[in-house]
Amino acid sequence: MKYEYDYLNGEKNGKGKIYGYKGRIIFDGEYKDNKKNGSGKEYNNETGELLFEGEYLYDWKIKGKEYLKGKLEYESEYFFNKKWNGKGYDENGNIIYELINGTGKVKNYDRLGKLEYDGEYLNGKKHGKVKEYYSGKLRFEGEYLNGKKNGFVKEYSSGKLEFEGEYLNGKKSGFGKEYNYDGKLTEKVKNIILMK
Repeated sequence: MKYEYDYLNGEKNGKGKIYGYKGRIIFDGEYKDNKKNGSGKEYNNETGELLFEGEYLYDWKIKGKEYLKGKLEYESEYFFNKKWNGKGYDENGNIIYELINGTGKVKNYDRLGKLEYDGEYLNGKKHGKVKEYYSGKLRFEGEYLNGKKNGFVKEYSSGKLEFEGEYLNGKKSGFGKEYNYDGKLTEKVKNIILMK
């Protein structure tokens, strides 16, 4: 890593750059009191592609645009670095979700354009009915409550059912069934209560 900053009274103030792999710029923007503050741009360390351009306030993103493979993926406001008020786009520039105060129905895609998340948000956290995918295959379907799995869910491995049962505050709790790779029931579990 290589750094280039303007300093005032021993702290980063003014313009600054961070360089990464093969001397590529990974951040170019403004600083105040050692923190990103004002306009800035973030780049992919391996490819050099633009990932984000917008405004920061003491290291927190507050407004801007996110890009995926050179195309606009999200634009608008952030609340403590979480998407808050804004719109998300697919690779063709179509709006695929809209958040108002962190609430809304969201579809997210991975770097290869495969669906990764299809569900609801409330105050910037997963909340309500959700489906999650990995490499295009269903990995989870169920409900979240304030960012944690809650209620009856189904979990999959390589697209095959692995667990179905109940969660409470992000932990298995209540009744559940576990399946092996062939889809056969391996264990019927009653009153699982996992507490740490």
